[in-house]
Amino acid sequence: MVVWMLEDMLTDLGFEMVGPAVRVGEALELVDAEVFDAAVVDINLAGTQSFPVADALAARGIPFTFATGYDRSSLPSEYQRFSCLRKPYRISDLREALDQIMEGRTGNTV
Repeated sequence: MVVWMLEDMLTDLGFEMVGPAVRVGEALELVDAEVFDAAVVDINLAGTQSFPVADALAARGIPFTFATGYDRSSLPSEYQRFSCLRKPYRISDLREALDQIMEGRTGNTV
């Protein structure tokens, strides 16, 4: 249900959604196969931490924000520099996070 809510929010904000991916393997396949401007990455994908997805996005230069119910300080130190969107979030929180990570970009595919 959360992914449907996120999809609705992204659509309302004028973004086109690629995915979703509910498992790390699916997300990595999307990173390799699709073209998109930014990503929202839930830290927990079907019980598995999504840090390999974050690594793949960073390697491709694709900005992203983590979505999590935890504080940024709970992230491993090497990931604390990335944007973090705390759940439960509102559409205004999502807009702000996307504005920050996409600064200077003109795309609208997430």
